[in-house]
Amino acid sequence: MTRRLYEVTVDFEVPFHDVDSLNIVWHGHYYKYMELGRTALLRSRGVDVAMSEQIGYQLLLIESRCRYTFSMRYGDRGRVHAWFSALRPRLSVAYRIRNLTHDRCSARGLTELVTIDRDGQMLPETPDDLLALLHR
Repeated sequence: MTRRLYEVTVDFEVPFHDVDSLNIVWHGHYYKYMELGRTALLRSRGVDVAMSEQIGYQLLLIESRCRYTFSMRYGDRGRVHAWFSALRPRLSVAYRIRNLTHDRCSARGLTELVTIDRDGQMLPETPDDLLALLHR
């Protein structure tokens, strides 16, 4: 069981432009749904693109993966759950995308983010002042 630190949820409806000729969500769009969750998670902790630049850091996505378990279709209602599964040595955000229309898990995913300083240098660990902001 993955530790679910600061979990958030975001509801969405699958738009027509997200489906392919088989009327199912094209696999790449699940990353977009994960991005909705990651943005909400970071904002819930006081970290957004503008804020991270103010404190001198940027977050760089270095890895992502997604396991698909049940197709979503046009008009399905969905919910993405996002939470930090680790904060060190880098930020790990885990996801679960639930198809609310069919009450099934549609996908599970993970992204890894590293911190970049003002000089563009990749830091080996999440810096303490960014961690303090995330724990506020």
